[in-house]
Amino acid sequence: MYILGISAYYHDSAACLIFNDEIIAAAQEERFTRKKQDASFPEHAIQYCLKEAGITLDELTYIAFYDKPFLKFERLLETYYAFAPKGVLSFVRSIPVWIKEKLFLKSELKKNLSNIGPYDQKKVQLVFPEHHLSHAASAYYPSPFNQAAIITLDGVGEWATAGIFQAFNGEIKILKQLNFPHSIGLLYSAFTYYLGFKVNSGEYKLMGMAPYGSHDSARVNQFKAIIKQQLVSIKDDGSIWMNPKYFSYATGMRMIPDKQWSKLFGFSRRESESPIEQHHSDLALAIQEVTEEIVLKIVEEAKRLTKMDHLCLAGGVALNCVANGKILKSKVFSQVYIQPAAGDAGGALGAAFASYHIIEGNDKKQQSNDLMKGAYLGPRFSDLDIEYVARSVKASFTKYEDFEELTTVVAKAISEANAVGWFQGRMEFGPRALGNRSILGDPRNPEMQLKLNLKIKYRESFRPFAPSVLAEDVNTYFELKEASPYMLLVDRVASDQLANLPEDYESLGMRDKLYVKRSTIPSITHVDQTARIQTVTFDTNPEYYALIKKFKELTGLGMLINTSFNVRGEPIVCNPHDAMQCFIHTEMDVLVLNNYVFWKKDQSFADVKHPSERNFDLD
Repeated sequence: MYILGISAYYHDSAACLIFNDEIIAAAQEERFTRKKQDASFPEHAIQYCLKEAGITLDELTYIAFYDKPFLKFERLLETYYAFAPKGVLSFVRSIPVWIKEKLFLKSELKKNLSNIGPYDQKKVQLVFPEHHLSHAASAYYPSPFNQAAIITLDGVGEWATAGIFQAFNGEIKILKQLNFPHSIGLLYSAFTYYLGFKVNSGEYKLMGMAPYGSHDSARVNQFKAIIKQQLVSIKDDGSIWMNPKYFSYATGMRMIPDKQWSKLFGFSRRESESPIEQHHSDLALAIQEVTEEIVLKIVEEAKRLTKMDHLCLAGGVALNCVANGKILKSKVFSQVYIQPAAGDAGGALGAAFASYHIIEGNDKKQQSNDLMKGAYLGPRFSDLDIEYVARSVKASFTKYEDFEELTTVVAKAISEANAVGWFQGRMEFGPRALGNRSILGDPRNPEMQLKLNLKIKYRESFRPFAPSVLAEDVNTYFELKEASPYMLLVDRVASDQLANLPEDYESLGMRDKLYVKRSTIPSITHVDQTARIQTVTFDTNPEYYALIKKFKELTGLGMLINTSFNVRGEPIVCNPHDAMQCFIHTEMDVLVLNNYVFWKKDQSFADVKHPSERNFDLD
C-alpha cells in the first residue's frame, strides 16, 4: 500500500511517500519554493513524491498528517486561560488564524490536496497521529532495531515537549511525557533568541558558538548556576520545570522578557549581526552544558524504564550533535540511532510509518541496516536538465564520460585550494548535505574555513565545517568508534592529529582562536578540537566515496570538508538551476553537475552582482 505523510503549517513543511515499509521519496517544501523553512502546504513536495512513484493521489491508502490539530488547539486555549489576562494581544492575533486555517485543518488539507489532483476522499483515509508519536515512529521504524527505547525532544507538539517510549516488534508504547510550557527545546530556543539568532534555525549557530566559551571559567559556572537556580529546575529523571517569570512564549509575542534576562545575566540581548563578545560565547557554552545534563538524565531514565540496549532519537533537539556525541560516549545504550530528518520535516515520514505499522498493525521486519537509503530521497536530474541550464546562462563546461577521470579532475581541484560545488544524484532529505548537494574543500588548508564562510556562504566566520571521511579511516583521525552516516555526532579529533595549543588559548578571543592551528586537519577542527563527522561508505554513496578515495590517492587524506550547497538564508539547492545560480553569485571556483564540470575562470556571466550588493536573509 502507498501512504503519503505530510508535515506543514508550523515550519519545515515536508512530504514523504512509502510503499509498505519502503521509503520511495521524501523532500522538504523549501527546496522547491526557495523559502527557507517554508511552512506552507507542501504541494511541490507531494507532487514530487507522487511523480517519483508514478502514482496519483487516488492510489493512496492513507494520507497521514503529523499531528492532531484539535489537541494543539486545546493546548492553546487552556494555556491562554491559565495565564489570563496576560497574553490578550497574542490571543486576539492568533485565534482568528487558528479558527480559519488550523482548527478546520481536515477540510483545508482536502482542499489543497484536490488542487494536486482528483481522488476519492471516501477511499483514501486522512489520519492524524500525535506529533511525538510521529517523531518516535520516524526514528524507530527506519532503524535497524527490533526493540528499542525511543526518546523524542523538541519545542512542543500538541501538549508534549518530550517523550520516552518503548518499542518492541513494531509496537510503540508511551512511558513518560513532559508537557508544555516546560520544554528543553524552547529553553534552548530562548537562549538562541537572547544571543541574537533566529529561533528555529539559529540553534545551530548557538551550538557552534558554545565552544568559544571559556571552559571551566568562573563566568560560565556562574551562568550555569543562574540558569539552574532561576530559570529551570532539573529533576533526576530529566524532566524540567521552567520559571514562568522568565519566559513569555506561552502567551506573548516574544520568547522572553528581555529586561529581566538582562538583569539576570548582566548584559542586554545581543542584536542580530552585532559583534559577538566573550560573555555571549560563555552563555552559549553554559546553556549547551545544561542542555547536555538534561538530555543525559533523560537517557538514563529511558534506560531505567525500558532496560533496552538500543536507543532511537528524534525531534529537533536530536539535531544537537554535541549532545548526541555525549550520549554515545556515556555508553548508557550500546547503540544509538538518530533520525537524520529529526525535526518537523521527519514528522511526515513518521506519520506515514505510524499509519502502516500502528493503524494497519504490520510488524516491523528484521533488518541489518536502516531504511533511510542514506537520506538520498529527493529528486535527481538528467544530463538534458543540466545542458538546458548551461545553455540558458551561456556557460562553458567539460563533460567527462569516464567517472574516474571526473573524480581525478575534481579531487585535484580541491587539493589546489578550490571550493567545489558538488551536485550528484538524489537530493538529501533533512537539514544536512551528505555529499549530493555539497560544497567541498580541502581540510588540510588552514584558510579554507574562512574562505567558505566569508566568500561562499556569506555567513559568520566562527561557524565550523564538517568532515566527510571514508568510513574505514574514521579511527585514524577521530576518537569516534561508531558509524556516523548522517553527520549527527560530534567527537574529538584523534590525539596524534592534534597540534599543541598556546598556554593562553582559553583566554583568547573568538577571532584569535580561529587563527590558531589546532590539528593536521585545521579547517574541520573546531576550537575545542572536535568535529561533526560524516562517515562515507561505497554502499551508501558510491560517487561521493569514489571522489574522497581519489582525493586520498592524491593527498594521503581520505577526507573532505563538506558544507551544504547554499548561501545563508537560502535552502540547500534542489535542481541544476539553483546550483548554477549559487555558483554564479558566489566566489565558488568549480561547479560539478553530474559529469559536467564548470570552472569559474572560464565563464563570462552577465549581470552578476558582487556579494557586497546582495542582501542575505538572516538564518
